[in-house]
Amino acid sequence: MVTAVDTNVFLDVFLDDPQFRKKSFNALLNAFASGDVVIGEVVWAETGAAFDNRDLFETAMTKLGVKFVPMSKSAATSAADMWRVAKSRRTLPPRRVVADFLVGAHAESCADCLLTRDKGFYREYFNGLKVIEP
Repeated sequence: MVTAVDTNVFLDVFLDDPQFRKKSFNALLNAFASGDVVIGEVVWAETGAAFDNRDLFETAMTKLGVKFVPMSKSAATSAADMWRVAKSRRTLPPRRVVADFLVGAHAESCADCLLTRDKGFYREYFNGLKVIEP
C-alpha cells in the first residue's frame, strides 16, 4: 500500500506536539510497515520549513524512507478546479488555501490513502480518497 502523508502528521512528530505526537508517530510506523510513504511538493516544503536547515530536513526524510513523488500537471489542475468550484459555491472554509487541495489531489493521484489529522476536509472534498486519521 502507498500512503501519502499530510504535513500535520510530520509536524506532530518532528515538533514533538504534546497532544498528537504519539498517535501520529504510531500512524507513521503503520504506514511504513504497510508499504511506501510518499509526499509531494506542498508537504515537502511545509515540513522542510519547520527545520533549522535543509540538510537536517533532508537527512531526516531520507532516514525515514519518505519518497518524494512530484505531482502531475493533471492532479494540479484538478486541485485548482476543485478549489474554484468550492469557492464559487461558498462552501470553502475560510482558512482553506489551494495548497490543501494540492495535498488531496496529490494523494488521490499517487497513493492508496492519505494519512492526515484533517480527515473531515479531505473526506468532504476528495470523497474517492481513503483517509486515515492517526
